[in-house]
Amino acid sequence: MDVHAGKGIILGRRNYLGRLWQGSPVSITVEGANILTRSMMIFGQGAIRCHPWVLKEMQAATHPDPDTRLREFDRALFGHIGFAISNAVRSVWFGLTAARFGSAPGDSYTRRYYRKLNRYSANLALVADVFMLLLGGKLKFKESLSARMGDVLSHLYIASSMLKRYEDHGRPVADRPLLAWAFHHSVHEIELALSGALRNFPIRPVVWLLWPLVFPLGRRAQAPSDRLGHRAAALLMSPNEARDRLGEGIFLTPGENHPAGRIIAALPKVILAEPVERKFLKALKNSDIEALDFDRQLEEGVREGWITPDERRQLEELRALTLDTIDVDEFDSADLAAGTATLSKKVGKAA
Repeated sequence: MDVHAGKGIILGRRNYLGRLWQGSPVSITVEGANILTRSMMIFGQGAIRCHPWVLKEMQAATHPDPDTRLREFDRALFGHIGFAISNAVRSVWFGLTAARFGSAPGDSYTRRYYRKLNRYSANLALVADVFMLLLGGKLKFKESLSARMGDVLSHLYIASSMLKRYEDHGRPVADRPLLAWAFHHSVHEIELALSGALRNFPIRPVVWLLWPLVFPLGRRAQAPSDRLGHRAAALLMSPNEARDRLGEGIFLTPGENHPAGRIIAALPKVILAEPVERKFLKALKNSDIEALDFDRQLEEGVREGWITPDERRQLEELRALTLDTIDVDEFDSADLAAGTATLSKKVGKAA
């Protein structure tokens, strides 16, 4: 909506987002409220299933044979204890070393990212174990805590998907600014969620013990910098292989009834005309071209030698492309009445 403005709320042939905007509440309603998904489903439904030992402990406790029940439960219990100790040690170690050491997949550029995921995975496992141990079934009613834990899990999943995409595409160097921005954003959100969960945990002495295990040197993750954001934005606003990869699988062919495709096709022409446009605007700013109407400004620019006839045609084409991109459809009262009458007839026939 911020980018497309009126095209998002006004219906018409040019306004390709209007119907999507109307249909979005349907998607939200059918899929389930995102509040419910965040607060209960993501973490709450997976806490037991995804844990390597809790489900085994529950299954062992209900085994009908006493000897097998004791043996299986002991094995799961001691495995759970070892798992918790391992996560505590890993959390402290990765926190103290800023996850700079340890084996990790990837190349020299992404290895640090994998190490950070190792750290936050250990943090999540440790905190989740403690929360489940002390709150038990009450954790599902602590929806804000559950939501924050779900945020950590979600961003771990998203960051893992980023790295997998980077690997699947052959580790392209051109994608690195996009990967870096997205990864730093996810890591920052993970630390916010973890710290929020700890600060709001009702048993305060437990928080005093957990905080130095999870954040031994405090929260260190930073949101993506403006400089990195500018590098990522530059990739998105110019034709390049990284931008093309983002559009894979999307229908982008230009056509009379596909304005989004026309916008994509117009981008190279707009960029090619930028030097001419800058020169023309500079002449207008310095009052070297004094006409007020655009066509007369072009005529004066050619006459005074500020632009060539070919450059004039280039600016005219740029103006047409720009207007085609930003224009929205408008209808007078007669058009609206005729459209409403036609629609009513179709509805009546269908009924």
